[in-house]
Order: sequence, then C-alpha cells, then structure tokens
Amino acid sequence: MPEPSIADIDALVGPATPHFAYQLRARIRELVEDLPPDHAVRRYGEEKMELLDRLGHASSKADEGPHEPASRLGWKQIPSSAPAHAPLPKRR
Repeated sequence: MPEPSIADIDALVGPATPHFAYQLRARIRELVEDLPPDHAVRRYGEEKMELLDRLGHASSKADEGPHEPASRLGWKQIPSSAPAHAPLPKRR
C-alpha cells in the first residue's frame, strides 16, 4: 500500500457524521500508525482523530456557517445541539 497522504485523510474526514465518527477514526489510525511520530501526515491524522472523537460526542459537524449561541431560545431543551467544536461531555 502506498504511503498515506493528507488527501487520503481528508477523503475520510470530509463526509464524517457523528454516527460514523469512531469508525472513521479507526480507519485513520490504521492509515497512520506505521508512520514515524514526527511525520507530517501522521500529525495531521492525529489532529483529525481528535476532531472525530469530539464529533462522536456531538450531533453535528457544524464546520460551515455561524455557530448558534447557547443563549438561543430553546437551546437547553435541545439535547442533540452539541456541535463538534463543543461536544457533549464524555460518559464515564
């Protein structure tokens, strides 16, 4: 298999949804695990794995458009309103 690239990682992360975040995270881990720790593609993959971990605790990737403020009417009643940039707390 050829060495993975940033484009390979982006192809996996681009269409990510909360439902599949952990499956995609595992695929990226497999892609980069044999690369040296200081390899640029591995570091990029690790950043994206962190994003996917947050996305797994969110209900939306919410990468585009303005973020909804928590002060919005009804916000506290919407339990699935957590975007990837501010995911729900992890369950223990």
